[in-house]
Amino acid sequence: MFLFFLPQSADMSAASNLRSEDQFLCSICLDVFTDPVSTPCGHNFCKACISQHWDLNQSCKCPMCNETFYTRPQLRVNTFISEIVAQFRREAQQKASSSSSEQQAAKPGEVPCDVCTGIRLKALKSCLVCQTSYCQTHLEPHLTKEALKRHQLIDAVENLEGRMCTKHDNLLQLFCKTDQTCVCMLCPVLDHKNHEFVPLREEYEGKKAELEKTEAEIQQMIQKRRLKIQEITESVKMSKDAADRQKAEGVQVFTALKESVERRLKKFIKEIEDKQEATEKQAEGLIKDLEQEISELMERSSEVEQLSRSEDHLHLLQSFSSLKAAPPTKDWTEVRVHPPSYEGTVGRAVAELEETIRKLMKKKLFEAELKRVQQHEVDVTLDPDTANSWLILSDDRQQVHCGDVEKKLPDNPERFSQCACVLGEQSFSSGRFYFEVQVKGKTEWTLGVATESINRKGEIRTSPQNGFWTVRLRNGNKYSARASPSVPLCVQSGPEKVGVFVDYEEGLVSFYDVGAAALIHSFTGCSFTHKLHPYFSPCINDGGKNSAPLIICPVNQTESISD
Repeated sequence: MFLFFLPQSADMSAASNLRSEDQFLCSICLDVFTDPVSTPCGHNFCKACISQHWDLNQSCKCPMCNETFYTRPQLRVNTFISEIVAQFRREAQQKASSSSSEQQAAKPGEVPCDVCTGIRLKALKSCLVCQTSYCQTHLEPHLTKEALKRHQLIDAVENLEGRMCTKHDNLLQLFCKTDQTCVCMLCPVLDHKNHEFVPLREEYEGKKAELEKTEAEIQQMIQKRRLKIQEITESVKMSKDAADRQKAEGVQVFTALKESVERRLKKFIKEIEDKQEATEKQAEGLIKDLEQEISELMERSSEVEQLSRSEDHLHLLQSFSSLKAAPPTKDWTEVRVHPPSYEGTVGRAVAELEETIRKLMKKKLFEAELKRVQQHEVDVTLDPDTANSWLILSDDRQQVHCGDVEKKLPDNPERFSQCACVLGEQSFSSGRFYFEVQVKGKTEWTLGVATESINRKGEIRTSPQNGFWTVRLRNGNKYSARASPSVPLCVQSGPEKVGVFVDYEEGLVSFYDVGAAALIHSFTGCSFTHKLHPYFSPCINDGGKNSAPLIICPVNQTESISD
């Protein structure tokens, strides 16, 4: 009789789950069948195992049921069982491979399983009761057996002996707060009498809370230091940017100085060479005249010599009178070629160069200063609610000029009633700000800043005492800073564009000729206590002579600095 095995199929996949390793073990070698054969009595063995068994015994008996075969059976491999065994081997290998991928051998530094033989897998848990570390496979009893479930498991650790009391060989379960050490249950009775104890977990929770607090403090410190690094990095970047700008300005200044020195050197050398050339030309003229006279004298000398050798009395006497009519010669006694004087030439050239450099340095310094203040440009628009009724504002509120007809406007408190002026809509109560105004084509104007609290009705005197910091142009060429008294300003050429810069905290109001990159005037030591508004006065039309508008312009550094 043969054992019957369920064939493997999709419909009977559940049957494969019923198979166990015992079904495929040879009862002789106790290993999985190799070349399985079936005896007439229906039992299965490895072909080699049963053959060897019969070779060693006088009779052929079944090792399982002791049935005797008087004739040795002819054994053939049972192909059906062989296929089932082969499938079982493949499933076992796949299972082993899957288990191996999930549980890897312990690497250096990892805790190995204490139960594994051969390749020791990585331990997942350690049992404080058993003092043993287990891989996933060998941990299974602690997860399923009721008696072992009560054991205390922790993440796998080495040196489990260190968790045992060295004196009492008991598990460390308490913490002695007096001695700040871990102890077992016997220590309070025998070695730590009258000490204060808490469970390890309680002390663990307290220390963990302290560590979390410390970690939070450390993270805060790290964050502060990262912010400080960011701050320092930003400072370095700002420093580099400033250094690059300064180097660019320095290159520009020193290049201009070099070119100026080269121009002065060429002028100096040309001046010397011109003097030398004039001297050489004078000498050449004199030498030419002398050589001409020498030639004439040599010709006369030849005639005299020839006549003096004559033996003809009549010829000598007749020719002698003609010798007296020789052309007159120049008296060269007082003629001199005076070398030009070069004394003081170098000194004068250096003095001129110094003056040029002084002017150039002053110009470059103002250019650099103007570039710096232009970094604080703000948008400014005119406030129509403050505009005098004679003024005309553009639709974009960037231009203003005085008209010929007074408009009917409400006399609100903000409006200037008599003076032809208007305020900027924006106000500033801190920091720095800068704006530019085109004044090209105008014969009169007033520009600056004014406090929000100024008087706007009747006649107005624009002075710092009254809340105004302004400069103005009158009669086409008279510039002054409005103070008490007014300060006349020396402006070499009429500016076409005026820049206004305010440093509120510093108490500074400066006016610049943008095209010439020159400072017009500065009010210093000002004390601002109210909001400041840009102030504009295009002044009266003057029959069309002053009809050009004041125009608020965007800053254009590439055009505002002239060479």
